Amino acid sequence: MRAEDMVLISVDDHVVEPPGMFDGRVPKRYAHVAPRLVRKDDGTDVWMYDGKEIPNIGLNAVAGRPLEEYGMEPTSFDEIREGCYDVHQRVRDMNVNGVLASMCFSSFPNLCGQLFARSSDLDAGLAILQAYNDWHVDEWCGSYPGRFIPLGLVPIWDPDQMAREVRRLAEKGCHAVSFSENPARLRLPSFHSEHWDPFWTACVDAGTIVCLHIGSSSTLVVTAEDAPIDVLISLQPMNIVQAAADLLWSPVLRKFRDLRVALSEGGIGWIPYFFDRVDWIYTRHHRWTGQDFGDQLPSQFFRERFVTCFIDDPSGIPNRHRVGIDTITWECDYPHSDTTWPTSPEYLMKTFDGVPDDEIDKITHENAARHFRFDPFARRAKQDCTVGALRAQATDVDITPKSFGKRPAMTKASDLLGAGARRAKR
Repeated sequence: MRAEDMVLISVDDHVVEPPGMFDGRVPKRYAHVAPRLVRKDDGTDVWMYDGKEIPNIGLNAVAGRPLEEYGMEPTSFDEIREGCYDVHQRVRDMNVNGVLASMCFSSFPNLCGQLFARSSDLDAGLAILQAYNDWHVDEWCGSYPGRFIPLGLVPIWDPDQMAREVRRLAEKGCHAVSFSENPARLRLPSFHSEHWDPFWTACVDAGTIVCLHIGSSSTLVVTAEDAPIDVLISLQPMNIVQAAADLLWSPVLRKFRDLRVALSEGGIGWIPYFFDRVDWIYTRHHRWTGQDFGDQLPSQFFRERFVTCFIDDPSGIPNRHRVGIDTITWECDYPHSDTTWPTSPEYLMKTFDGVPDDEIDKITHENAARHFRFDPFARRAKQDCTVGALRAQATDVDITPKSFGKRPAMTKASDLLGAGARRAKR
């Protein structure tokens, strides 16, 4: 297969929410407490909500910047590519990268809406969360039907309200929601509790997949505060390994047999060893620990219930059949620092060396379409959905890296942890 013949669906990208997104969407009685964007004296843009200041962290929106200018400092909208927050420019950036469809996680509300869970008035928090979902489904995704897979937030502070929001979103055509990869880290009940049963039940009833994104527990994985920041960045995907083990050994997926979960931005290269380990543990220990997968091994169960994804995974693709060829999906991660934009097809073709065309189709779009209930060819013929066809519509898109000046250096984990602590006090 040639790069220009691929059809690409990305199941993990991100939106930097634009100014004015809540205008006219929040009930009048809560309009005065809705999040608002403020420009500070230092020129950075921050969201203000419930007395809290929420900046846009630099690495969340560095697509199109020179690599040497990456950094963690807050930014303004003037310093980021328009495709980060403008849906019309986002589609143009998707076209120039040859990406047909994208699923976008939230930014300032945190990855699973933790910000709204910390509202001093949870009734207002619910109304604002629903306004966020309406904006996401109706405006962000609705502006370009067939180009986005809707992804909703749920009110994680109340499982019954979560269930109602899952069903409300399903009626709007949204069958994916974001949840924490470790709710216990958010001081909520763990996966091992029955607390979440109304939520799981609603997801099964609505055919909704639950997306667990790295970092959705608001936890940074780091060995020591004085470790280089490279350690923190390297270990961040390890959250998803913990989530996989936690859910696999929990009763959730065996109790709710039709529930599906996606491990978002976790990669796949670790999975073969993970399978070796959990199968060995089960074989050696299940007689006294009480775990029971029936006539299956944990690795077989995993392949049936978990959806996986990768950005660029030279270790995972050669082991794709051990991982599960029908579970693997691809992500671009635009506009985060790991993104392969605007040359994702070229990265993929290197990774796909020796992979048969039918398996490339599964990984690039067929698996995503099936698991996320998305028909990529409902609105345009397949030949118009390819990398080559989309890039032909974007010959005027400027992909030249744009410099805004080098950011202040952060070299140790404590630099970022300190910044996080300062923000938490506000």
